[in-house]
Amino acid sequence: MSFRAVIFDLGGVVLDSPLHVIAAYERELGIPAGFVNRVVVDTGPSGAWSRLERGELGGRAFEDAFEAECRTAGHTISAATMMGRISLCGPRPRMLDAIRRIRGSGRAVAALTNNWAHDGGGSETDPLRELFDVFVESSKVGLRKPDPRIYAHVCEALAIAPREAIFLDDIGRNLKTARALGMTTIKVDAPEQALVELSQHLDLPL
Repeated sequence: MSFRAVIFDLGGVVLDSPLHVIAAYERELGIPAGFVNRVVVDTGPSGAWSRLERGELGGRAFEDAFEAECRTAGHTISAATMMGRISLCGPRPRMLDAIRRIRGSGRAVAALTNNWAHDGGGSETDPLRELFDVFVESSKVGLRKPDPRIYAHVCEALAIAPREAIFLDDIGRNLKTARALGMTTIKVDAPEQALVELSQHLDLPL
């Protein structure tokens, strides 16, 4: 298979994992592991987290709403503290190098991220934009993974069919939708593992 593009999630793929940050915060508070993610999943598309990532809630409104959802689910958190720590997740140098090499090989690269608008207008992902041919943010397009429409959007922007792309993400439900559309997928458990798989698919040293 000849792939024309590689699509990267950001947090947990190109950037350090926010899931690790959330897990550390849960341990600090002494609440059950996976509690925050269960609240996100259980509240679904109408929940505060999903609305934040679709650009429907600002930071303060999200914090109030998400904290209320967590209290209803049985535990108290500070959403501001947690989100502040997530915003400190830095880039993974090996992934940045791989993106440059892929682009240098003549293939397109895209970012496809569930994110949120910051009250100051900027974002910790701003310095990454120049690395990508296409940069799709859930908060800008009003759609979030795993909605199939956001995958179609990035493919249209790249002018490719889904089967011509490889998609990397660290969350299984996001990969499931991509596979259903015809993309080749790689679950990122660690940068080293993911880059070995990606290198094999592309026949390109990474």
